[in-house]
Amino acid sequence: MALRAVFFDVGETLVDEERWWRELAARSGLEPHVVWAALGVTIERREEHEALWGHLGIERPAAWSELGYSLDDLYPDALECLARVRARGFLVGIVGNQTEVLEAWAREAALPADIISSSASLGVRKPDPRFFELVVELAGCAPGEVAYVGDRIDNDVLPAAAAGLVAVHVRRGPWGRLQPTPPEAALGLDDLASLPDALASLR
Repeated sequence: MALRAVFFDVGETLVDEERWWRELAARSGLEPHVVWAALGVTIERREEHEALWGHLGIERPAAWSELGYSLDDLYPDALECLARVRARGFLVGIVGNQTEVLEAWAREAALPADIISSSASLGVRKPDPRFFELVVELAGCAPGEVAYVGDRIDNDVLPAAAAGLVAVHVRRGPWGRLQPTPPEAALGLDDLASLPDALASLR
């Protein structure tokens, strides 16, 4: 079955969240390395982001959902990758576990994508299988014609593959570095610069 659409996760796939976490730490009154240490525990236990506040013994900052990204937060290869994948004739989508604020940012930033959505709009979060069913519906393709590109094994790669999508693992960011690429991934890459050419092997 030919690949027709490529959907991208956002955090640590397209966006380097280092500044975002640093700002979140500041709003929590904590040093960044303390928050990152708790994040490491959260990753090791395969928990969601919210669990790290429990490890730290504090409440999640009330204004966390208002904290956005900027174009400067994009990984250097992100925009070119989106444009190149689109130029090769693929439908390009951006859908991750994001707030309404972050979805609005992606739209306002005019990222080179045909479809932009989020878990907030879809009403379901990864790794719920329904999330990937809705991605396939957005693409208007069969599951095997849709690739999902993400940094997390637990949230992106394994559930996407289980839903019948072509799963691509990007080994960067804390999850991408700590979680090894599993055999369920059709591709394992260290960056997005190599993705457009690598997709040719999946067509």
